Amino acid sequence: MTEEAIVAQGAPEAKAQFLAQILREGELYAGLLLGKNGAPDIHLVLLPAKAEKLTWDQAKKFAADAGGELPTRREQSLLFANLKDEFEPYWHWSGEQHASYPSNAWGQYFYDGDQVYSHKSNEGRVRVVRRLIIQ
Repeated sequence: MTEEAIVAQGAPEAKAQFLAQILREGELYAGLLLGKNGAPDIHLVLLPAKAEKLTWDQAKKFAADAGGELPTRREQSLLFANLKDEFEPYWHWSGEQHASYPSNAWGQYFYDGDQVYSHKSNEGRVRVVRRLIIQ
């Protein structure tokens, strides 16, 4: 048996052990997000906390109270790719303010993947993530 076959053979067990170590009850592993511009790589975890009809400021507070944060736009893309079925097929807030329009923040539609910005006073859906930095 080749070394690659031996490593691949143990992969499901290694993955299960890894997930058992990092996930808390109700959490889902979203995947690995590579760091950009010197930022570290992270493992992204989707928390079970969710809400709807929250402004952006309310959404940020809700996420913090749930023990996490709103996902970034890149993280929302990863969530859409790997855990789309865990989301209502509507628009969800991200944690990113629009750079040119500070009264707006970004969000993502989870039925088609579009990312758009909206006024922070509008009400949207919320999902919460936590990040595990890879050293």
